[in-house]
Amino acid sequence: MRILLTKNTDLDVVAKELGTDIMVGCIEVIKTHPLSVPAFDLKNHSLIFTSASGVNAFFINGFKPNKDFTAKNYNRIYCVGEKTKKALRKHGFGTFKVLKNAEALSRFITSCCQYEKFLHFCGNLALDVLDDNLPLQNIRYKKVVIYHTEELNPLITEKYHAAVFFSPSGVRSFAKHNSLEGMMLFSIGETTSRELRKLTPEPVLTAQGNTLASVLELIKNHI
Repeated sequence: MRILLTKNTDLDVVAKELGTDIMVGCIEVIKTHPLSVPAFDLKNHSLIFTSASGVNAFFINGFKPNKDFTAKNYNRIYCVGEKTKKALRKHGFGTFKVLKNAEALSRFITSCCQYEKFLHFCGNLALDVLDDNLPLQNIRYKKVVIYHTEELNPLITEKYHAAVFFSPSGVRSFAKHNSLEGMMLFSIGETTSRELRKLTPEPVLTAQGNTLASVLELIKNHI
């Protein structure tokens, strides 16, 4: 069995989890670049991050949230996914709420946070889920594009029995020059799975935890 991971990953960690009977390859299908965005005052805004790349670009540009919970105008931080949460923690910031995908975050905000003002720090290819839904509910929301995602569109010449995907843009990049037919398809989350289903009738297996560990557990359970 040969499996392709569509991102650079520590293969020693993967091999330890999956065993030596499974051959694993990695290929980078997207690349992100921080953009230069002059830092501005975040006063009276809640902050949204939907990727670790957004977090990193935010701090590279010198933004500084107010994390003093005793202050009247501290910045609540909402994020999608454990990887994004960990990126925030590396910079010394906790999160007010962590959801598994943008759809869940949108539902939470519309039901519980109608009176907050939101700034969403994201990439140029970020899904429009929040942008489409929140203004319709009269929630004050602004998208701040702070990094650029480049789809690399690699051509894979080796034969793999399965492929693992970690983002919708990664799916599009891979599918540009490669077929998805005849492979087992694994996905880190439902948003990525939906992108796969747009491109192929093949079954898609979706991890529940939005982490590499949950993806590897899914693979072990189905191979």
